[in-house]
Amino acid sequence: MNIRRAVDRDAEGIAKVHVDSWRTTYKNIIPDKVLQKLSYDQRTGLWKKNISKDGNFVFVAENENGEIVGFADCGKRENSSTENAGDLTSIYLLEEYQGKGIGKELMKRLFQQFRELNYTKVFVEVLDDNKTRYFYEHYGAELLKKETIKMGGAELSLLIYQWESIEGVSI
Repeated sequence: MNIRRAVDRDAEGIAKVHVDSWRTTYKNIIPDKVLQKLSYDQRTGLWKKNISKDGNFVFVAENENGEIVGFADCGKRENSSTENAGDLTSIYLLEEYQGKGIGKELMKRLFQQFRELNYTKVFVEVLDDNKTRYFYEHYGAELLKKETIKMGGAELSLLIYQWESIEGVSI
């Protein structure tokens, strides 16, 4: 498994993982009509922007054949005014690669990036029904607050976690 910083040509592979992993991870959580509308082309455009955006850091996980099987990104959300703080924006893996330690390696790389940016606090948002929240809790994220969001006409519970200090985070 190879973890590396994403480059522009990775956008298509990231988009495929994004769409496919959303369809498996969020099945029976997010309305089907939202998941069915997801498009590789639309997500490819989104990831081209994300990769080239200043202050955004995207990493990919490649299998032994050089295919992108997961990705993660971090930075600072535009609406965040917390000093020395960043956001773990996403970690997604194709379903068949989950549970093999790849998410842990991607998260390790994100926290390395947070340290390089001198961030001391990190936030992550996750849907209440998404089992990934236990992954973040395992590595010390603590629930900060809960919000209700609407997606595809459904009300969903969004949990906002934080690592108050990343100094003690051991991944």
